[in-house]
Amino acid sequence: MASDSLTLIGFWGSPFALRVPVLVHQGKSLAESLVILEYIDEARKQNPLLPLDPYEKAKARFWSRFCVPAVMTTFSKGGEEQKKAAEETRENLKTLESGLEGKRYFGGETIGFTDVATAWLGCWVRLVEEIVGINLIDTKSMAKLNAWFDDFLVHPIIKECMPPREKLMEHNKVFYKVFTSLST
Repeated sequence: MASDSLTLIGFWGSPFALRVPVLVHQGKSLAESLVILEYIDEARKQNPLLPLDPYEKAKARFWSRFCVPAVMTTFSKGGEEQKKAAEETRENLKTLESGLEGKRYFGGETIGFTDVATAWLGCWVRLVEEIVGINLIDTKSMAKLNAWFDDFLVHPIIKECMPPREKLMEHNKVFYKVFTSLST
């Protein structure tokens, strides 16, 4: 795959493109972040994203699908629906933290599948907190998760791929106004 034609397509302001957007490989396109990550993992055996152990692989897949709906509802709704979604998000993030199991990354000492699939939350949740005015990541009760977000987001490879925070903030403020005006 290294010498093959490979194109990644996304929009810098999309929280989903912070994971993995559309992939075009040898003229064939794939959509959906987790499908793309599994494809890359299978096509590039020399740099596996998923663990080799079947149980660890299943856990990585589980954690990678965790948390997303409640975070999106916290951003896109208002009033009681938003408060309920914020509480669910906090509970989900606390549960997600348990998946770190004392490791630097979900993948151990190196970035793996779950890290790539979920770390966009570290950036986007913090934007949502500021825009919506609701605290979702308690740095005391979720110290490990908070440290993981910080560590992951400053990793040189990840940092190089991230859009500027200020640009993301302005973009998402506009979308928040649109979402909340549609839900009222």
